Amino acid sequence: LYALANRVRRTLQTPWHPSVPVICIGNLTAGGTGKTPTAIAIARILQENGVNVHFLSRGYGSSVRSPLRVDPVSHDSTRVGDEPLLLADVAPTWISSDRRASARQAVQAGAEILVMDDGYQNPSLRKDLSLVVIDGEVGFGNGQVLPAGPLRETVPDGLGRADGVLIMGDDRCNLSQTLKACHNKSLTVFQGTLEPVGTTASLHGTRVFAFAGIGRPEKFYATLRNLGCMIVETKSFPDHHAYSVDEVHALIQKAKSMTAQLITTTKDKARLGPSLARQIRSLPVQVRWTDEPALRAWLRPVLRHLS
Repeated sequence: LYALANRVRRTLQTPWHPSVPVICIGNLTAGGTGKTPTAIAIARILQENGVNVHFLSRGYGSSVRSPLRVDPVSHDSTRVGDEPLLLADVAPTWISSDRRASARQAVQAGAEILVMDDGYQNPSLRKDLSLVVIDGEVGFGNGQVLPAGPLRETVPDGLGRADGVLIMGDDRCNLSQTLKACHNKSLTVFQGTLEPVGTTASLHGTRVFAFAGIGRPEKFYATLRNLGCMIVETKSFPDHHAYSVDEVHALIQKAKSMTAQLITTTKDKARLGPSLARQIRSLPVQVRWTDEPALRAWLRPVLRHLS
């Protein structure tokens, strides 16, 4: 029923295309795969080519209906969501439940390319390029659509609309073979990893109390272990968890009692508010592409469109 509803929705709605190219970064599963770091990485490459990039986002948990340009100084996660705050540090970011309206506003504000963070299953906008991000460690889970499994739509349906796939991390689920079986000859497959930004030498051998409210907190904890951290305890919360002040104070006190550094993800830190965030360390990550020249070649058609 869930898969059928998605198909009907796409059939009944005619996608609208704005006057500028649209690149969509999405996934087929519920839960984190690394979409937002991927959207940021692609936006930075486009910016290197002198392109005025704007992000479009739904803003998970946001109540905003009319298009709103995110201001990372005056807005907080309860108003606009956590991911838009991260995106807004890189390029102008618009949130709304109406992506057509957001696209119009962005174009009026000077956007030359629109990068959608998620929205792959949303048929309101026609995409020029769509990149599906897949977690290489868990793949498509049991292969079932919600609620029986993690999929938002069937794999053939989802991959049938994709132009490219990014396998994030080690391909432990033999995704390469699954992708070959989809018979989409134009599907370009990339590989990449999420790696910490900047120097992390100070974390080696450090006692840390790690907490996270993301799709797969275990990925964050594994990254810390690989950096040589001594994890004394972890605390996991649901994805996009709205932290209360009391919860955060309890985490801070517990870390102090264990003489450990309290650390979380940048996405979690965006939900804490400035005063609490200053007391907690975060670990920024970025996408490292196995073959970045291939990615740049994949993006070339939208850049040619601008010229």
